[in-house]
Amino acid sequence: MMTRRHKTRLGAGTARAALLAAALPGLALAQSLTPEGQTLPVYGPTDPFLQDPAGPALAPTEDPGAVTRFADGTEASHTPSVASRPGTVRIAGSGEEAQGSPATLLADEVTLGADDKLTARGGVVIWYRGARLIASRVVYDNRTGAAEIEGPIHLTEPARAGTPQETILIADSAQLDPNMQDGILRGARLVLAREMQMAAREMRRSQNGAVTRLDNVVASSCQICAEDPIPLWEIRARAITHDARTRKLHFDRPQLRALGLPVASLPWLTAPDPSVERMTGFLQPQFRTTSGLGFGVKLPYFVTLGDHADITLTPYVAASRTSTLELRYRQAFSNGAMEWNGAISRDDIEEGETRGYLFGGARFELPRGYMLGLQIQMASNRAYLLDYDISEADRLWSGLTLDRVRRDRMVMARIGNYESLRDDEPEASTPSIVADALWKRRWTPDRIGGIASLEWSLHAHHRSSGEDVLGRDMARGSVALGWHRSEILRGGLVGTVEGHVNADIYRINQDSDYEDWVARADPTLAAELRWPLARYSGSVTHILEPVAQLVWSPERSREDDVPNEDSRLIEFDEGNLFSLNRFPGWDARESGFRANLGVSWTRIDPAGWSLGLTAGRVFRTEPDPAFAQAGPDGPAFTGPQGKKRSDWLLSTTYQGANGLALVNRALFDDSLTISRNELRLGWFRPGLQVSAGYLWLDADENENRAQDVSELTMAGGWQVARGWWATTETRYDFTADRAQKAQMGLEYRNECVTVEMSVERRFTSSEEVRPDTRFDLGIRLGGFGQQKPGPGTVARRACLR
Repeated sequence: MMTRRHKTRLGAGTARAALLAAALPGLALAQSLTPEGQTLPVYGPTDPFLQDPAGPALAPTEDPGAVTRFADGTEASHTPSVASRPGTVRIAGSGEEAQGSPATLLADEVTLGADDKLTARGGVVIWYRGARLIASRVVYDNRTGAAEIEGPIHLTEPARAGTPQETILIADSAQLDPNMQDGILRGARLVLAREMQMAAREMRRSQNGAVTRLDNVVASSCQICAEDPIPLWEIRARAITHDARTRKLHFDRPQLRALGLPVASLPWLTAPDPSVERMTGFLQPQFRTTSGLGFGVKLPYFVTLGDHADITLTPYVAASRTSTLELRYRQAFSNGAMEWNGAISRDDIEEGETRGYLFGGARFELPRGYMLGLQIQMASNRAYLLDYDISEADRLWSGLTLDRVRRDRMVMARIGNYESLRDDEPEASTPSIVADALWKRRWTPDRIGGIASLEWSLHAHHRSSGEDVLGRDMARGSVALGWHRSEILRGGLVGTVEGHVNADIYRINQDSDYEDWVARADPTLAAELRWPLARYSGSVTHILEPVAQLVWSPERSREDDVPNEDSRLIEFDEGNLFSLNRFPGWDARESGFRANLGVSWTRIDPAGWSLGLTAGRVFRTEPDPAFAQAGPDGPAFTGPQGKKRSDWLLSTTYQGANGLALVNRALFDDSLTISRNELRLGWFRPGLQVSAGYLWLDADENENRAQDVSELTMAGGWQVARGWWATTETRYDFTADRAQKAQMGLEYRNECVTVEMSVERRFTSSEEVRPDTRFDLGIRLGGFGQQKPGPGTVARRACLR
């Protein structure tokens, strides 16, 4: 015989009998997150009917993160990302029902006795104000407002499931006060964000449910099952108080245990709950041992200065061999953000010397879409940056940038100072002040069609040296006008015609090898034919595309020569095989009549893999003097592009369905002598990440490369076992027959602890820099503040029987 289930709507007075508000722990408002996890800033006062994003403007990062490395040896200082102002306003409700709203009760049996008590028995389920209560028996006294609940009691908020604000409360029994917010729960267990769980004999809630106190409590974020009741770590305390308004956990007489054994005891402790993103307090300590500084400890202290600013102070003490104070300051504004990182040190490496560095970056949005950037980089020397693992940059740049990019136009400008940290590069030979400006626009002409472009640019740099040649200063003004048009011809041919005119005027000081003023103009005409062909054989697709391009520009005269300052590194690959000018800057340009010929073939397999080949070569009527190398008997036309016929370019790519990718690019002459070869490999699968590269470059005086380069780099990570993730990184110089860098790392992550270990050997040596070995160790307990899962993480949230 089945018992009929009763569904009842309770009135305002009886609504409190639903009891959900009584047992539901109060939670702070949820953060609004972008897909990248960046918290959104709040702009101005919040209308209760207009739901604006809430939360701090700065993401809760603990370290600067990766930086961008440029070809000139500089790095970009880190600038925190701030979410942009929302473009639309979403109207939404408060997400919480009114205080007097009715509750919905579902039970096998509901009775109202003569003593004015409401009793619900058998599979009781109550929905009230977004929460759900499951119990076996509920008794509500309408006269006193008191309520008694018999368990097992299970209280959740389904709308918050899977979020940092999710809370689960389990208890054996409960007795609530008339306000239906405060009361006593016996045999209670509180789970915050499915991470931190606390079990206590008794739980008391007060201040309208905002404060929860658990007595004789055990807390842990580790999995605890009947077959394995001893967690990896736990905290036993006389009492734990959770304040939902401040989102803090206060421990009274806590004792930390590992595998059931006492490790440490404290009189009190305050920690953030799992929903916290940013809060003042100590961050994860880091233990470090280096051959130069010995054993040391870093203990960062994070201070929030509101939702839009924070500061991190990190004392670093190492075996009486260094006293260092690191500092990071971040601030977000309504139109941008800035971050400053610095440190000051006294150590035994350079006794009696005070060393330090300051790296700062800022970026602001100006009216009409302009972006203003600021960067400051200063350091005592490169050895300091390497000794303290700050940066591998060997040039520093400080200055201002201004840019604005639109679909059809672009404005960019910058002015700043270079500081060289290279031993083989005198400071006087490096331009100390460099300024650039660029304006570019493109449009579609009405009558001739195609795409036209107009570009203006300015450049100037100054060296501190007053010597001839070594202290050369330059200024340049340039204008470029271009047009190109493509059409599909008969037979599927694609024809393109292009025309460009470049004009420059130079002012050269302190260099007797060149004229003081140089003006030049370089017109360029080009025509190109492509014939894309496709063939389908079964489910396999073959694509073949031969390309022929003819380019003409007048040959340069001696009077047009200028120093080549901005085009020293020249690429020759499938990306610029059909470029009219392969020099990256303005000082050097290709000239003469030349033909760029190439063909590409691609095979696309239905199994998910593809293979591609690209081959090409450049033919010239005469060797281009722009690629010539200075020799004792005059210019030497050597190198991949210095002869009438360039080296062969052969590029191969493979992309597999299993995550494997291979790219090889080679330059070789008719005798198959390789001048350049670059091999890159990437393999990304669940549990495996491998990235490797091999580079071979012939010596080239034009690129300031006196010796051949033969270098192998590799970085990888793989899951050794459940929860264990290993990493490795190395760089080996075959020309010098020695490693430059080697690193091994091991991480263990599960639901309650993260252990990170790494050992690194740096082989760099010079007058200031010496080889160094470093070992790092970091341990972090889960459940305190929001944490992101890492590779190899094992999050065991339920016991499996």
